[in-house]
Amino acid sequence: MATRRRPPGPRNAGKARGRGGQPRLYAALDLGTNNCRLLIARPQGDGFAVVDAFSRIVRLGEGLAASGRLSDAAIERTIAALRVCADKLKRRQVTLARSVATEACRRASNGSEFIARVRAETGIRLDIISAEEEARLAVLGCHALLEPGDGPALVFDIGGGSTELVLIDATEPVPRVLDWHSAPWGVVSLTEAHGERAGGGHRAAYDRMYAVATESFDAFARRLAERGMPPGDTDVRLLGTSGTVTTLASVHLGLAAYDRAQVDGLIVPAPAMRGISARLADMDMAARATVPCIGQERADLVVAGCAILEAILDLWPAPRLGIADRGIREGILRRLMDGDRA
Repeated sequence: MATRRRPPGPRNAGKARGRGGQPRLYAALDLGTNNCRLLIARPQGDGFAVVDAFSRIVRLGEGLAASGRLSDAAIERTIAALRVCADKLKRRQVTLARSVATEACRRASNGSEFIARVRAETGIRLDIISAEEEARLAVLGCHALLEPGDGPALVFDIGGGSTELVLIDATEPVPRVLDWHSAPWGVVSLTEAHGERAGGGHRAAYDRMYAVATESFDAFARRLAERGMPPGDTDVRLLGTSGTVTTLASVHLGLAAYDRAQVDGLIVPAPAMRGISARLADMDMAARATVPCIGQERADLVVAGCAILEAILDLWPAPRLGIADRGIREGILRRLMDGDRA
C-alpha cells in the first residue's frame, strides 16, 4: 500500500519585501535534456509559496547522442518555451532569478552558441551547471520528503541525458552529501542509443538498457561497498525525483490524469514499482501510449526510465521508494531565498 510523506509545515517568519512593500518574488528555471521547467515563488515561513509555474517537454537533447550537437528543430522548440518563461518573469516582476542548463548543454558542441542565442532572443541568462551541482540542488529541493528513519539514504534524479545518485547523511536538517555519482544515461540518451530502434524487440531493448544502466553505476557501487553500504541489517531509505518516478507512481495509483497533490510525497513499495516496470517493458509503444499518465508524449521514453530505476533498486535495495515532484528548481529557490535573507 502506498503512503504519503509530508514535510514539516513552515514556521512563522518574516517575509522579504520588494517594491511597494509587496513580497519579493524569486524564480528558478531548469532546462534539462527533455524538459523546460519554471517556478516562481514568494517566501513563506521557512519555505515558499508557488506563485506561477510552467513545464513543457522540449526534447532539447533529441539526436544529441548521434550528432554531438543540439539540432535546429530542438533549439527552436526550446527557445519557444523559453519565450513563455521570459514573459512570465517579466509580468510577475521577479526580483531575483537563476536559470540553469544541464546535461544536453554540457555535452553539446554547440551548447555555448545555444546559450548565447537564448540570451539574445529571450533575455534569459542560462548557467550550464556541473553534474555535481545538479545533484546537490536536487537533494536540497526534495530531501524534506525523505522517509523518516535512521538508515542511510540515497537520493536519485533520472534526467533526460544523465542520472544523478547522491548518498546523504540525513541526520541534520540540511543533509550532508557523502558521495555522488553522475551516469551519462538518462531517458532520452538511453532510448536513442539502446532502445527499440536498436533492434531485437521491446523486451530485448529493455534488457539491453537495464544492462547499460547497471554498468554505468559500477564505480559508485564499488565505492558504496567500500563504505559497507547498503548495510544488510538496516532499513535503507530511497527517494527519487524525476518524471520517471512520478509517472510510475501515477500508474501505481491508477490516476486518469496526473495529480501532483497525490504523487508528491508518496511512498510506494519497491516491488510494486518493479512490477509496473516489468509490465511496461512487455508492452509495445502503441500499448504504452494508451496507459493514462504516459500517453504518446512519454511512451517512447518511459521504458528507459524503468530500466534505470530497476538498476537503482538493485544497487540500493530499499523496501520502499519515496516519490518527489520537486528537485532542482526548488533547490535553486531555497538557495536564492536563504542568500537574500542572509
